[in-house]
Amino acid sequence: MATLTADLESDLKSRPAPVPQGTFPELTSEQTEDGAFRRQRNWFTAHFGTGEAEFPVEPGRYVLAGNTGCGWNRRQQIVLRLLGLEDAVPFALLTGRDDDGWLIAEHGNDLKERFGTNRLNDFYRRTDPNFLGRGTSPTVIDTKNGLVVSNNYHLLSYEWETAWAPHHRPGAPDLYPEALRKEIDLLNQQIFDDVNNGTYKQIFAGNQAAARVAKGVFEARLADYDFRLASRRYLFGPQITDSDVRLFQTLSSYDRGYRPGIVKLFGEEATAHLADFPNLWAYARDLFAQGFADEREQYFLGLVPGPSGEYLGSKPLGSAGSSLPSGAEALAQWREPHGREGLTGSPFYSGPGGGGSYERWTFA
Repeated sequence: MATLTADLESDLKSRPAPVPQGTFPELTSEQTEDGAFRRQRNWFTAHFGTGEAEFPVEPGRYVLAGNTGCGWNRRQQIVLRLLGLEDAVPFALLTGRDDDGWLIAEHGNDLKERFGTNRLNDFYRRTDPNFLGRGTSPTVIDTKNGLVVSNNYHLLSYEWETAWAPHHRPGAPDLYPEALRKEIDLLNQQIFDDVNNGTYKQIFAGNQAAARVAKGVFEARLADYDFRLASRRYLFGPQITDSDVRLFQTLSSYDRGYRPGIVKLFGEEATAHLADFPNLWAYARDLFAQGFADEREQYFLGLVPGPSGEYLGSKPLGSAGSSLPSGAEALAQWREPHGREGLTGSPFYSGPGGGGSYERWTFA
């Protein structure tokens, strides 16, 4: 099924006008006293299941509303695709965000027709009149009643991997194997803090000192994973897991999406490229070759044009318009052979979770 359509381009042309980045809540209210970026907590955190407070697993009942340029959302799209759940949990595009939050696309869903609004925040307020903060990508909406189920992107992929297992396609990978769950949970928390959110901790820092610390942690973590992947095909050795999806979401958009904004803070020579970590770069190309970015995601990553022949015209986050390779050049680089087919490797590594308070870590 084609995901890159003329309707998608049409929806993006009608998205709300962007607001100045300086007015983002990330830069105004989501800050610590010392100038570090502290992301807001997720407001809706329900689970799927058969419990009293859980939502039943019903294919076709829920919509995943998200922006494909958003890594938190792209993570869900990758997992749903790998597990064969794209039709069970249809996707509704969030086209853009202004002072009143995210706008839901006109095409590909009937949310506005059924519930009278195409504003994500309206669904939040409909669900909880006391809602405060900002509606986020992704959000799962119950189309039976127009209520929000969850915007907890931290744990949503676990829901698709476990509660929705009866609806996985035959031969779907086990992205959250029970024997490795504690290790995966620990690594995923590290990936979020230091890599996924590490880019934003640099770009949204309130001062240069906070940004510099975040940059040091981010690049040290990339070096750590580069060493880990020298002898392992994936983060946990021979099998793809949820952790690989989470790391890929940032690697895939780093050079074209985040790095230009970091260059603006620290300069070209002081800012690493993904290719500076050869094992990590080859690993990212390995996952790319296995369908971790479909045509719609490649469009949002600036690698392919839309049906009109035009590339998506958004600027990199935090950038005044840095010089980048053309989309075709970047796509050719992503398609270079990765040479990792012969690697297997141990699922165990020195950390996180190799000792310390490992036994006390629990995840809801």
